[in-house]
Amino acid sequence: MELTRSTVPVPRLRRTLVALAGVLGLLTGGTALAQAAETTDWHGPDPTEESITAPRGPFDIDEETVSRLRVTGFGGGTIYYPTDTTDGLFSAVSISPGYTGTQSSIAWLGPRLASQGFVVFTIDTLTTVDQPDSRARQLQASLDYLVEESSVKDRIDPARLGVVGHSMGGGGSLKAALDNPALKAVIPMTPWHTTKDFSGVGAPTLVIGAERDTIAPVARHAKPFYESLPDDPGKAYLELAGASHFAPNFSNTTIARSSIAWLKRFLDDDTRYDQFLCPHPQDPEISDYQSTCPY
Repeated sequence: MELTRSTVPVPRLRRTLVALAGVLGLLTGGTALAQAAETTDWHGPDPTEESITAPRGPFDIDEETVSRLRVTGFGGGTIYYPTDTTDGLFSAVSISPGYTGTQSSIAWLGPRLASQGFVVFTIDTLTTVDQPDSRARQLQASLDYLVEESSVKDRIDPARLGVVGHSMGGGGSLKAALDNPALKAVIPMTPWHTTKDFSGVGAPTLVIGAERDTIAPVARHAKPFYESLPDDPGKAYLELAGASHFAPNFSNTTIARSSIAWLKRFLDDDTRYDQFLCPHPQDPEISDYQSTCPY
């Protein structure tokens, strides 16, 4: 099923950069041009404030339901993916819901991120009451399924994987990154975990808290998580003004904007998105923003 149809042409930046850098490199021998040849994982047109906050990005997308009966280690889910196979391999991200939640509670993020040029897996957990460490293992199991067994595995760059989670799923995303240093980006949203020290996480991490969260108050969860993270290779803390613990369960432009920019920057190494992260965004929906900018 096709979810969206965009009239915006998607330039073949991947091939253009490689070809241009190769030709000019032969002419000049310059190291800067040789480095440009490595910039091959950018997807889509140059971003703007309008494109990054739009309900849909420039890519046509499709979706596939994955039954829990077909998988092991997690509860199935829905894969959202770009239909264009000529633009190179895509980064992939798995998203876990929170305590008592199902994939429907975070499903809005699937097509929104996929239409920006990602393969996105919104998952169900084995049970709705699974704890964060279990959700961490399930996020990893879902990534393994994506790159090894799924029907879209040939569209995915297995070296560019990330995790996102809400509440206990957010705590699970941090634990997944702690357990798997190969992950390239992490976004815990209003996260909850009894562990407060994530200094061993080596992936760039965007922690999203909510100012009026009474279930995982930022003073006891999101902020200590952020403060424990290493400064290198990069981290940020974004607090949603006046928001509750359940803000990530509904379509939210501030969450989408920051998540797209973070994943583009660190999964795709796309420095075009630095402008949306450094300096921090001026947004009345944000009550606090801290980061190690520049990255």
